[in-house]
Amino acid sequence: MGGGALMTPVLVLLFKIEPLAAVSSDIVASMVMKPVGGGVHFRRGSVNLGLVKWLVIGSVPSAFLGVVLLKFTGHGHDLQAHVKIALGLALLIVVAGLIIKPLLTRGRKAGDSMMPITVKPLQTTMIGIAGGLIVGMTSVGSGSLMIILLLMLYPTLRLSELVGTDLVQAVPLVASAAVGHFLLGDFRLDLTASILVGSLPGVFFGAMLSSRAPDRVIRPCLIVVLLASSLKLLGASNTLLAAAVVALLIGGLVFLLSAPRQSTTSS
Repeated sequence: MGGGALMTPVLVLLFKIEPLAAVSSDIVASMVMKPVGGGVHFRRGSVNLGLVKWLVIGSVPSAFLGVVLLKFTGHGHDLQAHVKIALGLALLIVVAGLIIKPLLTRGRKAGDSMMPITVKPLQTTMIGIAGGLIVGMTSVGSGSLMIILLLMLYPTLRLSELVGTDLVQAVPLVASAAVGHFLLGDFRLDLTASILVGSLPGVFFGAMLSSRAPDRVIRPCLIVVLLASSLKLLGASNTLLAAAVVALLIGGLVFLLSAPRQSTTSS
């Protein structure tokens, strides 16, 4: 999942970094980190270059445009407020995506053998444009929102290829957004360096944990954390925040108790 969905709200809400500085510095840090995962998938052959091409055609210019649009929304306190609201709305979209994604991938396995997909240039480019704009304005979307949109457009795309394609297309996308924030945003070298110092070992330990921690545990935790962050960024009261989290937890518990149990044996 895109680091911006977790990193940026943590910087804003816990460390009281100004929203634009958090977005700018996180995107520049992501520009350094994205090629690592993308390179691994590229060497493994789990990348659909046809999809990458059309995604990049849409996302690279729109990511830079997203930064430019931010500058036209105001200055000073107004600009920071607009970035904060945009970030909160983006996180709400990611929460919806986390809920929808299991429905889209139900019954599929990472190693499923499927027929080659037919690339849809116009629709794929539109996904790139939408994802690029959101990433440029909020640093959120390259590893969360765009995967959901690709799943909806290409439901038979292999899961490993989906992840690999998203990681590779995110490299030029984030680079474009990073250039925009470096020139027009509030990039801070010390903040970016601190993010990288923490994220480099974090990626290593996260990769180790991902093979052990079940999705049914990680996903609800992410949903609760991101929903709480989103509501807080949008100015929700602590009472509303608590009520939303409690309602989400109760709904999730009811869903788990009512869901039919699946057999753990394989054919």
